[in-house]
Amino acid sequence: EKQQLQNAPEVRLKLEQAREGILAEAYVNERDKTILPTEQAQETYARGVYKAEPKRFEIPAESQASHILIRGTTPEAKQLLADIKAGADFAELAKKHSEDPGNAAKGGDLGWFAKGRMVKPFQDALDALQNTGDISPVVTTTFGYHIIRLDGRKPGSQRPFEEVEKELRAEAVTKAQQDQRQKLVRELRAEGKGDDKALQAFIDSEKATRN
Repeated sequence: EKQQLQNAPEVRLKLEQAREGILAEAYVNERDKTILPTEQAQETYARGVYKAEPKRFEIPAESQASHILIRGTTPEAKQLLADIKAGADFAELAKKHSEDPGNAAKGGDLGWFAKGRMVKPFQDALDALQNTGDISPVVTTTFGYHIIRLDGRKPGSQRPFEEVEKELRAEAVTKAQQDQRQKLVRELRAEGKGDDKALQAFIDSEKATRN
């Protein structure tokens, strides 16, 4: 019965397609090993990408802030704000009253974060603070009522070329291999090596790997 199935025309066709696909992939993989751009070509590619795509290597501006979160009523938050303005220690009030379990014990310290990480009302209130140590009015978000203190700001910058050169050189090699693979697949089709459907499946798998 197994032999009969193997001899069935539709099974034989699929087996041949699979065989041709495997042979095509092996052929392309073998040729792949010979593709290695020169050191100069890798550096040229790396410097070209670094210059042409500056946003890719940006380090965004960051802020450091602390907050006190109150989930109860606004008057409680307003009273805490009044206490802070009267000289009460922000960190101590955060430890005692903040209802954010992630940072209350740290005096409300949220650490450093890029713009856009916080919900919009929080971010807008933080952006309005000018100097380190400035305190926001009570800010309402979906989480509750916040009192925010600006603790610091770092301007945006760009990763130096020396830091990204290695990964860009590796990218140059990968791109050269991908380009060569596409070329080889076209050659295979032109020469009739490999079933068209099997080759297309191979191409699709290569695209999925790149994505």
